[in-house]
Amino acid sequence: MLAILLKTLPFFAVIGLGYGAGRGRFFSAEATAYLTKFVFYFALSAMLFGFAANLDLSDVFSWAFVWAYFLASALVWSIVAGVALLRGAKPEVAVFEAHTGIIGNVGFLGIPMLTLLLGPAAVGPVLLVLAVDLLVFTSVLTLVVTGLREGRMSWGIFRVLGLGVLKNPMIVSVVLGMAWGATGWALPVPVNEFMTMLGAAATPCALFAIGASLAGRSAERLEVAAWLSFAKLVLHPAAVALAALVIFPVERYAAGVMVAAASLPVAGNVFILAQHFGVAPQRVSTAILISTAASVLTVTAVIAFVTG
Repeated sequence: MLAILLKTLPFFAVIGLGYGAGRGRFFSAEATAYLTKFVFYFALSAMLFGFAANLDLSDVFSWAFVWAYFLASALVWSIVAGVALLRGAKPEVAVFEAHTGIIGNVGFLGIPMLTLLLGPAAVGPVLLVLAVDLLVFTSVLTLVVTGLREGRMSWGIFRVLGLGVLKNPMIVSVVLGMAWGATGWALPVPVNEFMTMLGAAATPCALFAIGASLAGRSAERLEVAAWLSFAKLVLHPAAVALAALVIFPVERYAAGVMVAAASLPVAGNVFILAQHFGVAPQRVSTAILISTAASVLTVTAVIAFVTG
């Protein structure tokens, strides 16, 4: 585990550097927002396009993989939502707490870190995890919260969902990359070098942006946030490990990548959604802070487990 910790430590050190820069106000909130936009719309998108363009979808897609991750995540989602309802939380708060308990930082942290630690072949399984998170669980969150507020479902909700998918650069870049890869053509050398150069900025900039964004977060409902962090860092990867390694016939390497992806801390986009809907944003923010700090040890332990 020490060897894995030494490999993961540089990633978290860059996050810590970003946190220090934000905490010391060397890096302002506005600067952090623009750096995040650069990563989200340009650097990470270039990295994802390059990965996807070189993927053979038939080699990475597996229904066993999708079902294992989906059902394990749905189980943890239900547990967290149930605990919130038993505590007396409003239904829309329970839904957001459930979302917080299963959505990890796969885009900004998982893709760069896991592909470097587990090898380039990890990108396919990581992208499948990201697709289920974005297309299934984020859609469920939007549908349920909007339905609870309006008292009914309407076709307008699906239009909003569709536009949200089309405006998400991570989804668009993966789809375009896979479409290019399906042609069997190699990327022209200047285009490939451009994507490689731009994509190389994704890892350090994304990690730094994560840290800087954490600096502005304040704590609220610590006991609830600690429970949500436990659900994300322990319950979620444990449920996924049971599903992928015991119940479903998922290929061993892909199962390990799935479990590692499930062990990642709460994603920053959960806070963005919480702010957008006005549902417990401080609680979600605190869970992001706690889970990111604790993940230095928990993610290391999980990666040691899946590579052992």
